[in-house]
Amino acid sequence: MGLQIAHFPTVRTLEGFDFAVQPSVDERLVRELATGGFLAHGDNVLIFGPPGVGKTHLAIGLGRRMGELGHSVLFTTATELLSTLGKAESSGSLGEKLTYFAKPRLLIVDELGYLPFERPAAHLFFQLVNRRYEKGSLLITTNKSVGEWGQVFGDDVLATAILDRLLHHSQTLVIRGESYRLREKRKSGLIRPSDENDRPPGEEGRSKDRRRGSDR
Repeated sequence: MGLQIAHFPTVRTLEGFDFAVQPSVDERLVRELATGGFLAHGDNVLIFGPPGVGKTHLAIGLGRRMGELGHSVLFTTATELLSTLGKAESSGSLGEKLTYFAKPRLLIVDELGYLPFERPAAHLFFQLVNRRYEKGSLLITTNKSVGEWGQVFGDDVLATAILDRLLHHSQTLVIRGESYRLREKRKSGLIRPSDENDRPPGEEGRSKDRRRGSDR
């Protein structure tokens, strides 16, 4: 029942995550987080990385494990979260919704940074982070580095205040590498290594220079 209440969008487990495919992931840290110890003091977990490298898989896998350990968990995307809080503010029920999102022992916010926030939405997110600060854990996945959060929230000062609370007690995972989906497309032949868009940075310019040189 706890896993149903968590609203996970799909079934993903830690056992199903291929650490060999993403060697940049700190497997030791993931195993440590899987014990649930970070929840004891309301510590946060931030997972950084480009699209398609397994951030959501790890977030759901950790969330499911926390549910199996008996902890309350809720999963949402950043877009859904801010849309819900915005509607609640308009209808005069913001306090009620903030309490709803502050209640679970672990709140997972997926895909932070894929779309920029309007400043009012950023203020709502700050209120939620502040409400949960040192009381409940947040697990956030994002494709933006810490230095880019000012652009995400449209306010450098607000971004700093949010990060200050998130990073104070936190564990961070940084995933580097190629998207699973692009890798599979390449294996299936849908993306050819010789495609112009697949060349390493700078190669396109050098190939054009070579062509211009041969025309002279």
